[in-house]
Amino acid sequence: MSESRQHEFLQTTSRLTETAVLTMLQAAVGKAEDLGIRATIAVTDSSGRLLGYLKMTDSFLVSSELARKKAITAAGMATETVELEGLLASAPDRVLNGLTSTEDFTVVGGGVPLFRDQMLVGGIGVSGGSEDQDVECARVAAQAIQLLRNTK
Repeated sequence: MSESRQHEFLQTTSRLTETAVLTMLQAAVGKAEDLGIRATIAVTDSSGRLLGYLKMTDSFLVSSELARKKAITAAGMATETVELEGLLASAPDRVLNGLTSTEDFTVVGGGVPLFRDQMLVGGIGVSGGSEDQDVECARVAAQAIQLLRNTK
């Protein structure tokens, strides 16, 4: 088989390292502390597998599951969760019902997809503060390792 033919079947991917995951967790915790909130942070790879998780002392119990869902949704949709409600506003009911019946889907802000050279490599979810605070913590964490997609 020719080399050019092989390229039709193979794709080069990038994966988050443990150093990247730890750096993002630390950045999110630092921002949460600056904001005076107790958060839970989850980091996934591009397929939604959990790579890192940190629950700050005294963070809400519900934040544990929500942070994970935010990370999975951001990675799965390649979009910040805070943007999904607007993007789905004109979607047919069957699409909304299908998405919202999925166990790991949420439109609550605080989930941010992670990109390297326009390639999706994962997602981070933060839960524990207001929606704006969660979004800010997640974006700071993504920016800490320069994986926040520049949309401007």
